[in-house]
Amino acid sequence: MEVRPYIYILLDARVKISYNTLGKNDYDKESNFMRVMGTQAHGIRLPIISKGDRLESIAAIYLKEAIAKEGITLCENDVVGITEAVVAKAQGNYAGITDVAQDIRDKFGDEEVGLIFPMMSRNRFLNILKGISLGAKKVYVLLRYPSDDVGNPLIDPKMLGAMEDSFGFPISANEFMKKTGGFLHPFTNINYPSLYQSAGGNIDVYISNDARDILKFTKNVLVSEVHARELTKDIVKKAGAEKIFTLCDVLSSPVHHSGIIKDSGYNEAYGVLGSNMLTDDTLKLFPRDCKGFVKRFRDEIARQTGVSPEVLVYADGAFKDPAYGIWELADPVVSPAYTDRLGGTPNELKLKFIADSKFGHLTGEEKHKAVIQMMKEKNLHPDQHFSEGTTPRKYADLLGSLCDLMSGSGDKGTPMVLIRGYFDDFATE
Repeated sequence: MEVRPYIYILLDARVKISYNTLGKNDYDKESNFMRVMGTQAHGIRLPIISKGDRLESIAAIYLKEAIAKEGITLCENDVVGITEAVVAKAQGNYAGITDVAQDIRDKFGDEEVGLIFPMMSRNRFLNILKGISLGAKKVYVLLRYPSDDVGNPLIDPKMLGAMEDSFGFPISANEFMKKTGGFLHPFTNINYPSLYQSAGGNIDVYISNDARDILKFTKNVLVSEVHARELTKDIVKKAGAEKIFTLCDVLSSPVHHSGIIKDSGYNEAYGVLGSNMLTDDTLKLFPRDCKGFVKRFRDEIARQTGVSPEVLVYADGAFKDPAYGIWELADPVVSPAYTDRLGGTPNELKLKFIADSKFGHLTGEEKHKAVIQMMKEKNLHPDQHFSEGTTPRKYADLLGSLCDLMSGSGDKGTPMVLIRGYFDDFATE
């Protein structure tokens, strides 16, 4: 017998389902225990932000205007994310390649420097390399294969095979390209060994997966990885490196030019890690004092709207391209600062698991109500861990990744994201 369901959304956000059965038994059944909408994310447009703008006030005003136009009620449990890029732009946290060069001279003197495992990215590393080249007598770059530590490929892994045994590591980039045919990055169409060798007249590029191979050229080392930097630093230090730094140490404070502090950008925690190319000779650094910004922004939202939602600054999301295995997370962290609640982890029930394993003997509304009751009991005991089968990631990482997916990195023009209902569960009315 054919059944045609018609769903009507009522004003009280409950569902009424009218089943029209052909032939006989016409009846209405009202299911008045279920809220329809769950988590929602809204990208919010801001004007172009420039150095010196009071970003917290601008963003709070635009948030207030957006929710008024869309008829949204802002709640304490909502989350407002704002991208690190506009925070850094408002701060004017920029640095030139000459600033990088001066800091390299200050740290290593007029000596040769070896770079270990930098990211293969024009946007993320080329200007840093230019600055290092200007500040060092000679630069040796050691690249990992088949990809860097965020997954950017140096070569198609399928091309290695028996060829790898004949390389003799460390192998020069020129010899590597002869043997492998000059592989191009699948997204950017760039050959990174060639690009990096052309960044300065004193740069030699080699390929090896053994970080200690850099010591065959110099004892002065700059570990350039994003995520495995401390482990690699320890390995090279134990192997005999004499002067050793990471990208977090470069521009961790304003540089000195001829004894005068120049008003250049810096980041005391991450240095040039997490920076982006701004122009051909300028970097936008990761923003400073994000904790202070988060507090000021939340206070301004409360002043404008009367509500204090959760707030975070977000950077790259923690997700991976399924086709090529490239991580989006090229920044040191997903979120450099957030309100206290977002430092926790979800305490969730695995809905699809408990519905069948614990209440498989029930059906329909009876099963629904049993699941709801179990969730209400969980919410009465927030100090107990109920996460059966869920991965304990931090709220800040999950929400920051969602924000990054929403705003993208192109031309959407939505560097602020409002997330509603994220802390609700299936039992929330």
